[in-house]
Amino acid sequence: MIVLTVLSGVLAGCGSAEDTRARTAALPKASPEPATGSASPSRVPESKPPVLAPGPGGLTPVFERRADDAGSAPGSGTPDKRAEAGGAADKVVALTFDADMTADQGPRAADGEHFDNPALIASLRRLKIPSTVFMTGRWAQEYAAQARSIGTDPLFEIANHSFSHYAFSSPCYGLPTVEKPDMRREVERAFTAIRGTGARNVVPYFRFPGGCYDDASLKALAPTGVTAVQWDVVSGDAFATDADAVAEQVLAEVKPGSLVVMHCTRSAAPVTEDAVRRIVPELRERGYRFVKVSELMRG
Repeated sequence: MIVLTVLSGVLAGCGSAEDTRARTAALPKASPEPATGSASPSRVPESKPPVLAPGPGGLTPVFERRADDAGSAPGSGTPDKRAEAGGAADKVVALTFDADMTADQGPRAADGEHFDNPALIASLRRLKIPSTVFMTGRWAQEYAAQARSIGTDPLFEIANHSFSHYAFSSPCYGLPTVEKPDMRREVERAFTAIRGTGARNVVPYFRFPGGCYDDASLKALAPTGVTAVQWDVVSGDAFATDADAVAEQVLAEVKPGSLVVMHCTRSAAPVTEDAVRRIVPELRERGYRFVKVSELMRG
C-alpha cells in the first residue's frame, strides 16, 4: 500500500456506489463518464472499468501520496515504509461496504425502496467477518437502529461517507455538487448524525462520494483530520444481478493487503450478500484473514 498525507490531515480519496465501475491507480479524478450507483439521481447504463494501471515499483496502490508538509510532489506515489512492512507475506484483505443514501432520497425510502441491507450485515456476523461500513449521515438518520447496531458491534467500524452523498468535485456521475464552503460541514454533519444514533465504533476515515475530488476539496477537508480511503478491488456489485460474477471478479483481483469496495444498499446492490457468502470461504481457503480498514492502515 501507499499512504497519503495532505496538509494538516491525512487524506486519500475513494469511491462509492456510483463509481464501482471506475478505477484508477491513483485517486480518482472526476470524470464526465456516467457510472451506476444507488445514490445517483437517475439510473444510467453501467460503464466498463478502465484498466487499473500499476503504481510505482509495480504496486497497485490503495492509497496515493500527494503534496504534504515534507514537500512530496502530487502523485509521486512514495511508499510508506509502515505499509510496505506488511507486504505480500501478510495475507489480509479488508471488505468495505458503502451505505449510500443521498439527502433527497427520503421520498423513495418512504415509498418502500430499501437503501439498507440487514441480511448482508447478518451474514457478515454469521461468517465473523470484520468489516468497515462507509456510511452517509442521511443513511444513519433513515436507519438509526441499524446504524446503532452496526456501530456498537465490535465486529464492525463505521467510517464517514459524507452526509448528503453529493459530489466533492464536478462532474461526478450526475451527482449534485457540494459547494466548497460546505465540504467540511458535510463531513462533520455526517459524524454527528452517525454518533447521534448511539454508534460508538466510529473511525476517522472518509470516502469521497463517487470517488470524485480535486485539490480544493482535499484542502477543504484537511482541518477535519480524516483519512479518506481508496480501494484496489472493485466488486462490481452495483446493480449487478449475478452474484457469481461479482464473486469471481473479487476473487480474481484480491491480493495480500487488498481493500475491496462493496455496498450495503439493497436496492442498488441486491446480490452483495450472496456474493459475500461465496467470497469469504474461498479467500479463507486461500489463507486470507479479514480485517477492518483501521487494521489494514496500521500495516
